[in-house]
Amino acid sequence: MSSTSRVPWRTVIAYGAPATGAGYMYLLMSLYMMKFATDILLIAPAVMGIIYSASRIWDAVSDPLVGYLSDRTTTRMGRRRTWILASFVPIAATFYMVFAPPASLSSSGLIAWTAVAVIGFYSAMTLFFVPHLSLGAELSDDYHERSRMFGARHAAYIIGSILSLVSLYFLINAEFAEDGDVRGLAQELGLLSVIVMSGLVIFAVLRLRERPEFQGRVQASPVQAFRDVWGNPHARLLLIVTFIEHVGSSAIAALTLYVTHYVVGAPTWAPFIIFAYMLPSSASVPMWVPLSRRFGKIKVWMGGMILTGLSFGAMFLLPFFDDVTTRLVWIIVCAFFAGLANGCGGTMGPSVQGDVIDYDEHLTGERKEGAYFAAWNFVQKGALGLMLLLTGFVLEFSGFVPNVEQTMTVKMAMVTLYGMFPLVCYAIGAYLFSKFTLDETAHAEIRRSLDVKNAGKSSQGASA
Repeated sequence: MSSTSRVPWRTVIAYGAPATGAGYMYLLMSLYMMKFATDILLIAPAVMGIIYSASRIWDAVSDPLVGYLSDRTTTRMGRRRTWILASFVPIAATFYMVFAPPASLSSSGLIAWTAVAVIGFYSAMTLFFVPHLSLGAELSDDYHERSRMFGARHAAYIIGSILSLVSLYFLINAEFAEDGDVRGLAQELGLLSVIVMSGLVIFAVLRLRERPEFQGRVQASPVQAFRDVWGNPHARLLLIVTFIEHVGSSAIAALTLYVTHYVVGAPTWAPFIIFAYMLPSSASVPMWVPLSRRFGKIKVWMGGMILTGLSFGAMFLLPFFDDVTTRLVWIIVCAFFAGLANGCGGTMGPSVQGDVIDYDEHLTGERKEGAYFAAWNFVQKGALGLMLLLTGFVLEFSGFVPNVEQTMTVKMAMVTLYGMFPLVCYAIGAYLFSKFTLDETAHAEIRRSLDVKNAGKSSQGASA
């Protein structure tokens, strides 16, 4: 396949397919694990915050290591598919562990089991996410085809997330049913999801092909590779923006079920509220790709950041509405516009990151997709860990007590983290991103330079 040709739909579908399973698992972990642990397993919120933070500390080692090693992997399967295939066994094992702790465990044993499962799951997902994102950046060098590839990946990821809402609906209803068996249902859903995810990973590995000319083009040491990432001015700015943006969005992931239950007062509506967010996120991808062609990826993504911040900032008003119906309508409308903006970020973000990697090739002559996406993946998970730690302690010290009516102090603490904090983070992120200069014109110049260099190398090789 030519680096600038339109990517065939069969490749787009094969690339996006495993993101469906990943979206299912990641959303269920992000939205339900904290509540499952505190309300069902009865683990203290602060303890769960510490577990998530420990996972993020380990990511400081695992993410860069996977990124660097996948860059340097040389096998008949290619650099990325080898790691993607290797990921499905540990993903399956640890995800099942998360939602199937033995009932016979003591309190301390349950905490240890949960810690191993949570840390192990996020580590195993690194084996999938970093090579998978890296592969997406390699499948095409075209400025807009990348948006199409990552748009399809985002849509598949959101479809998986929407499917997880069905599971979430049954889990939440089981919590409030007299004869509900939440732990048994969680175990069954965990087993089903790991079977499906494993099949999707194998399908993608068998159908996709890698570009052999990218293998063996990383000579730098691990330290030098990540120095190159930080030394790339476009990457450095994008890392800072990504961290700020995900600090805000991580509070949303951690608190959605709490806000729906304890602030809105309609816990069984949580899946529908999240669906109101997920549906426009996936459905809007065909809108964002042509808009980026017309106005540019940078301007479109900035607009998405601003819309996200405003949508969640409006949710700060939830405790001040008197009745449940008004609160439900308000949060659903806000969720819809936030989801619309999320479709933009999920499509434009990794596409812009692919352009930044081309700039690194222009500077170093190497293809270090793994190192770059490992850095972004670590920043995202680091932001999530920081906010989960903060959320756990804020709930603990504001006086949160599970399964009872909360005080106004607790409710205000929740909506401050859920609404105002994301608004501030996204406003700062949009302002910083306005200084990003690697637009379509600049990228075209880089691609022309790289094409000339690569053509010269090919001619030298043919002569030799």
